[in-house]
Amino acid sequence: MDFSFTEEQSMLRDTVAAYLADHYDFDKRRAVVTKEPGWRPDVWKAFAEELGILGAPFSEDLGGLGGGAIENMIVMEEFGKALVVEPYLGTVVIGGGFLKHSGHAGAADLIGGIIGGQNIFAFAYAEPKGRYNLAALETTAKKDGAGWVLNGHKAVVIGAPFATHLIVTARTSGGPRDANGVSVFIVEKGAKGVTTRDYPTVDGNRASEVYFENVSLGADALVGPADGGLPLVEKVVDEAIVATCAEACGVLRRLQEGTVEYTKQRKQFGVPISSFQVLQHRMVDMFINLEQSISMTYMATIKVTDDAERAKAASAAKVQIGKACKFVGQNAIQLHGGMGMTDEMAIGHYFKRATMIESAFGSVDHHLARYEGLSLGKAA
Repeated sequence: MDFSFTEEQSMLRDTVAAYLADHYDFDKRRAVVTKEPGWRPDVWKAFAEELGILGAPFSEDLGGLGGGAIENMIVMEEFGKALVVEPYLGTVVIGGGFLKHSGHAGAADLIGGIIGGQNIFAFAYAEPKGRYNLAALETTAKKDGAGWVLNGHKAVVIGAPFATHLIVTARTSGGPRDANGVSVFIVEKGAKGVTTRDYPTVDGNRASEVYFENVSLGADALVGPADGGLPLVEKVVDEAIVATCAEACGVLRRLQEGTVEYTKQRKQFGVPISSFQVLQHRMVDMFINLEQSISMTYMATIKVTDDAERAKAASAAKVQIGKACKFVGQNAIQLHGGMGMTDEMAIGHYFKRATMIESAFGSVDHHLARYEGLSLGKAA
């Protein structure tokens, strides 16, 4: 596929890559994720003030760089190569996506806070019984005068430990899995009635179980239409899927390149194991999976702004990414031997991130079923 970047997009990639090379090597990252708070606010500040990348996908009218999905893809791919844990996906892609697409009255001010690095968002959508169904909600929001009262529990909210705001999906009418009756709210994390239980995830990120007990929300907390928020949620989640696929491409590249480099150094029977034909075949298959993943991600990025093609393209890319994360990750560990899973070696950390991406926003089986349903004209 012929995909050419503009001069500005190439400069964005070079800028991000250069900064991460200087400030985000493996040893620094490993030290950060093993202690509190699990991320570096100074790096986030640099993303906002020195690099300006937190404004990459926002229009110039909002103070951004005037980019979009391609700029998100570029940033996320470079972040994947460095295993960046700062919450770009939850804040810029998801939080910014809801604000851009919803027509929220306070969107300009909130996006300004995102671009400046002050507002940090986490997406609280998953529930223990949800099984990837975005409409399977037991969290409820009930009308209270002009506002709402929120109750419920959200599971594995990535980035919530250091978020200032939560994007929360809740049922405002209908049955537990009805497409109608889903609404979206912005909740300040410090609001009365919001409690969290924070913990590290296997890939070095941080997440929370978030509980809402009679949380009072004003009318301005509603994002998008009341009871009709599911299409907005699906749109933003598809954008998040495509951005996650871009991150995966960076992770897969490091897994593939790291494996090739290691096999050139590791010797057996007096020769590098990279000279063994069977291992060469294995690494070629890893490379093919990487290149297919990049092509599928680029195609999905192009189509993510087309509402007619967006969902199918996102699911197709996620299927390829999920398969590649499993194949490339497992082979990278196998070719490194047992030492590949040790904490001291970077390859194990990339494998853990690839494993988490494999099931993020839906497994391979889920997206195969979704793609089939969309192709046959059924509900997603």
